[in-house]
Amino acid sequence: MKSRISFILAAGTAAASLLVAQAQAQDLDIGEIVVTPSRTPLDKSKVGSKVEKVDRETIEEQAKPLLTDYLSLLPGVAISSLGGPGSEGSLALRGAPRRYIKTLYNGIDISDPTNTQVQTSYQYLLADQVESIELLKGSQSTLYGSDAIAGVIGISTLGEIPLGVQHLLHGEGGSRGSLRGSYRLRTATERSKFALTLAGVRTDGISSAASGTEPDGYENITFDAAGEYRFSDVFSIFGSLLYLDSSAKYDNDFTTPPTDDLVNTNFTTQKAARLGFNLNMVDGRFRNTVSVQGVDLGRSIVSTGYTPAWRGNRTKVDYQGAFDVTERFGVQFGADHEIQRARYEDNFPSSITDETFNLTGIWALANLQPLDDLYLTAGLRHDQHSTYGGYTTYRGTGAWLLPSSGTRFHGSVGTGFRAPSLNELFYPFGGDATLQPETSFSADFGIEQTFLDGRLVADVTLFALDIDNVIRYIGGTYTQTQGTARSRGVETSLIYRVSNRLDIGASYTYTNAYAPDANGVYGRDVRVPRHAVGLSVSARPWEKWTLSADARIALDTVDISNVALDDYVLVNAKVAYQMNDNAEFYVRGENLLDQKYQTARGYSMPGLGVFAGFRAKFGP
Repeated sequence: MKSRISFILAAGTAAASLLVAQAQAQDLDIGEIVVTPSRTPLDKSKVGSKVEKVDRETIEEQAKPLLTDYLSLLPGVAISSLGGPGSEGSLALRGAPRRYIKTLYNGIDISDPTNTQVQTSYQYLLADQVESIELLKGSQSTLYGSDAIAGVIGISTLGEIPLGVQHLLHGEGGSRGSLRGSYRLRTATERSKFALTLAGVRTDGISSAASGTEPDGYENITFDAAGEYRFSDVFSIFGSLLYLDSSAKYDNDFTTPPTDDLVNTNFTTQKAARLGFNLNMVDGRFRNTVSVQGVDLGRSIVSTGYTPAWRGNRTKVDYQGAFDVTERFGVQFGADHEIQRARYEDNFPSSITDETFNLTGIWALANLQPLDDLYLTAGLRHDQHSTYGGYTTYRGTGAWLLPSSGTRFHGSVGTGFRAPSLNELFYPFGGDATLQPETSFSADFGIEQTFLDGRLVADVTLFALDIDNVIRYIGGTYTQTQGTARSRGVETSLIYRVSNRLDIGASYTYTNAYAPDANGVYGRDVRVPRHAVGLSVSARPWEKWTLSADARIALDTVDISNVALDDYVLVNAKVAYQMNDNAEFYVRGENLLDQKYQTARGYSMPGLGVFAGFRAKFGP
């Protein structure tokens, strides 16, 4: 196994000028528009922060079911799971786990306030309704407040829509009794656009426990709607809705290794909404956005003798303003206030907890272009928490373009914080209301170089992330530990658009992440590969045929107690036949090498899977 991986890694390195993750193909486009780095649409070449993007074309080309399927191909991202689809797992960014990542769904914070730490359950997010995914890296609390220590994931389901009405159908079936389908309605006029999606997934699954044989199934129904209406160039309104209902079976994790369980099931329901308006004044130089959002999340567990239930909600009001002082200097500013509530009922031992806190932030960001091709930002934010008090963060970025040589330098520095969760503050069996926020410092610097009139783009980025005041559950109580959790590494990517029929390239990420334990002894962060390679190719050899494939290689990964996990190579591929402009049939395969691997010790991952599907469009 080691020799096979070494050979593939060597081949991938030798072919680095030829292969790149297709999901990154849009990331380095000069002129591409991104939103998350400044909370407003901006040409990516002018952004100093490192940001990746996955577009709708990539999502349809690969036809994978889950959001994590696309995030896993991006440099710096590590996905781990306690079994197959729907299983509890984690997403790490530059070595930092998901509690340090802010996730916004059409601007809505969809993290779970009832969880041990406030974090997003990525295993429940489907991809069928998604138009674009942006991954902003580095500490971003100046713009986004609590939890944005490692970065921000921005998910949008409302993209550009042609005038008229579109109906889109998608269906798929395959291995392990898997079924998947979606209906999308998209409509647009000169003043408005609207998108609606109903999507569903079900699978018999696999045994989550590597030692087990009983499959753990997963079902998910998601409804999504988003739209906006422009009354004039001055005033517009927007809104979005999300409803998610899922159930996922899991195995007995109270034993080591885990064992089969026929009863254990996680149930999750999430409802979310956002409504707001835009007001542009002074000939568009003074722009204002006001919004209010709400999230209600309920989850429960059914197991033998243990039936806890959680109910959490978040209400948030947000204002964002921007004023262009001159063509080369502008300021952004804003304020937000949120209330989190979590109710927890447990029968083992019997207890009920119902707590709230509120968090208010105010921020400002200056945007300066001192030279024609130099773009700088500097920002400051202060947040006030109802329990622990206040905390201030800062952020600075820079991008310098050298058009004559095709070179772009980019870099950022910033601080962040994570407010203690309601569970960490008030849980009756170990909560501590005196906990302070976890804090961070991050920096990255990179060089992007284009060749062949922009068809070949290479990027190398060095990064560093430090996290202090880490909160851990030690000896039956939540405790602020001493020492600094550190992550250092490099992200590299290469894109080669050989022709309009062939896109190929590669990426490589090195992550060295360590954190102290309760005794101050440093050990490696778990479930984060030290070396990660992404390879992909997309080809259109004939007019109606598209062939796409990707590979993900993970090397040198450890789990709890520094137990080494096996290296692995995952290869996926899809063959699609375009009958006409409105209909496509495809066959895709997952884990074509049928690798037996684990991303968490003792938990299985799916083997070889084959799926067939179709897409149909009615309308413009």
